[in-house]
Amino acid sequence: GAVQKKGHSARTLSPEEAERLAKDQVLVSEFKQLKLEKEAQKNWDLFYKRNSTNFFKDRHWTTREFQELKACREFADQKLTILEAGCGVGNCLFPLLEEDLHIFAYACDFSPRAVEYVKKNALYSAERCKVFQCDLTEDDLLENIAADSVDVVLLIFVLSAIHPDKMHLVLKNIYKVLKPGKCVLFRDYGLYDHAMLRFKPGSKLGENFYVRQDGTRSYFFTAEFLSQLFKAEGYEQVANEYVQRDTVNRKEDLRVPRVFLQSKFQKP
Repeated sequence: GAVQKKGHSARTLSPEEAERLAKDQVLVSEFKQLKLEKEAQKNWDLFYKRNSTNFFKDRHWTTREFQELKACREFADQKLTILEAGCGVGNCLFPLLEEDLHIFAYACDFSPRAVEYVKKNALYSAERCKVFQCDLTEDDLLENIAADSVDVVLLIFVLSAIHPDKMHLVLKNIYKVLKPGKCVLFRDYGLYDHAMLRFKPGSKLGENFYVRQDGTRSYFFTAEFLSQLFKAEGYEQVANEYVQRDTVNRKEDLRVPRVFLQSKFQKP
């Protein structure tokens, strides 16, 4: 029963929240930061080892939130080629393939273990999808996907896990396989999301960038930062909005403010 509102302004902090964030200025040491960067893949692999396929819920909201998945067709049964960059264990991929029989999906993930889970899924079919392991900041997507061949790229809760200094490499990589005139559909953590406010002192890696206890990292986006990032790689902005909603945690009787950034960027 969460009410969702979209808009261009970031969430306003309460005085207590603002004070808590202002106090938390000590950054994790450079030595530990380098170690986290070096062990990023191992930490995500361990995450999937611990949680198997049970951590994230299946995302049945994708076509509702991103009308473009249907709207970008020129006729009803047109075959769409999509890329899910950072597919995890397939929580978005498989609901999409089930809902839309005219999709061929490329899907890749940083974690070899996550890729194996996708391949073992009963819904996996080589005729309808091709999944492969890929570090989007280093491995050229052209090794698996033809240039200018993808209709839609999904980048959902992925970029936030990558070091801000390397995010542009992901967008550059994706640009090569996207057809001109087609879009990247983006959704990720927004500034002052509840998850950002819950970090304990000693978790801060940089501005809006934090490390979780398991070594995985998370960045919290402002609309301005995201816009600059995409535009610098040649994309045009179509939409870029904060999505704010209060989610109720019934177990703890808490209302928590969730903030996401939902955006659409087009290759000219």
